[in-house]
Amino acid sequence: MGIVQSPDLVYTSRRPANGHPAWKFSSRVSVRRTPAMTNYKSKRVLITGGLGFIGSNLAIRLVQQGADVTLLDAMIPEYGGNLFNIAPVKDDVRINFSNVCDEFSVNHLVKNQDYIFHLAGQVSHIKSMTNPFDDIDFNIKGTVVLMEACKKYNPVAVVVRSGTRGQYGPAIRLPVSEEAPSNPKGIYEISNLTAEKIMKVYYENFGVKSVLLRLTNIYGPRAQMKTHHYGVANWFLRQAIDNETIKVFGDGSIKRDFLFVDDCVDAMLMCAVNPKAYGEILNVGRDDPTTFLELAKLVVETAGSGRWEFAEFTPERKAQEPGDYLSDITKIKQRVGWSPKTPLDEGLRTSIDYYRKHRHEYWEPLDQTVRIV
Repeated sequence: MGIVQSPDLVYTSRRPANGHPAWKFSSRVSVRRTPAMTNYKSKRVLITGGLGFIGSNLAIRLVQQGADVTLLDAMIPEYGGNLFNIAPVKDDVRINFSNVCDEFSVNHLVKNQDYIFHLAGQVSHIKSMTNPFDDIDFNIKGTVVLMEACKKYNPVAVVVRSGTRGQYGPAIRLPVSEEAPSNPKGIYEISNLTAEKIMKVYYENFGVKSVLLRLTNIYGPRAQMKTHHYGVANWFLRQAIDNETIKVFGDGSIKRDFLFVDDCVDAMLMCAVNPKAYGEILNVGRDDPTTFLELAKLVVETAGSGRWEFAEFTPERKAQEPGDYLSDITKIKQRVGWSPKTPLDEGLRTSIDYYRKHRHEYWEPLDQTVRIV
């Protein structure tokens, strides 16, 4: 049998009956310990969008903690669903290949779940301005379908949703707290704000416990890496790894707080089990900003490859650029006890190592050359 090996992974060229690739891991993934570490043993968990960037990282952590995990994913090509993302736990999760807008599928899947992490949705800021219908379908209708299913079939489940800091729109003052007004500039952000308000209605009127998270710029392993539409930091990583030139728009002085995906997962796990988070809007980000220029320089330095140059904003990005943003995470610190643990340079280094090992699974065709062992 032909195989391709890497230090931690053996990919077999033989495919099982379902036609999907098979993986065999030669060593267990490391376990990140959090205050929520013991709360998920034997708990039933559903993750919508579970084969995507954040969903897959969350799934791996939950399996490590002893949860019974089901993943729902429509596998829409440009949205980042990737079977390789769950390779470390592929034999320990259930996968349902369906759409979050499929009422009958969702009605069935929510039954008997203890926790539901609602991560499915259209996630491209740029695409939302040229084709807003996916945002309306997946972000708004999909949320209604899920909440109706919970109301009818599992009103005691806790539902955690991943919104976006873009729901605020341009910041009136920094850092941005949950009390700041919402004035989003794009359809993507508007659809997320609408989904959040829908979940708030189901909490206040029907008692479906929900946690409404507004995530900042998440980066790290298992992201959508094929286009520049899905996360600036991860796109910078790809360009540096490929020894290409990173485009820094404007003068590079715009500030963001970039959050490593493991810290994001920590926040989700901790919020889901803490009643003080139920019904609340909570920022999930870092309280120390980085400019795009600083990020580009650090990525190039950490990768040891690539370069950067200034560039003019594209019309699409200029139309949606809200300016500086910095999360005020005081509320989540006080209610849940969460704060980010991963320094930016450490998170970038971990991400670069991951993508250099597995680049062909994210933005290159799988090498068909195999060696016989």
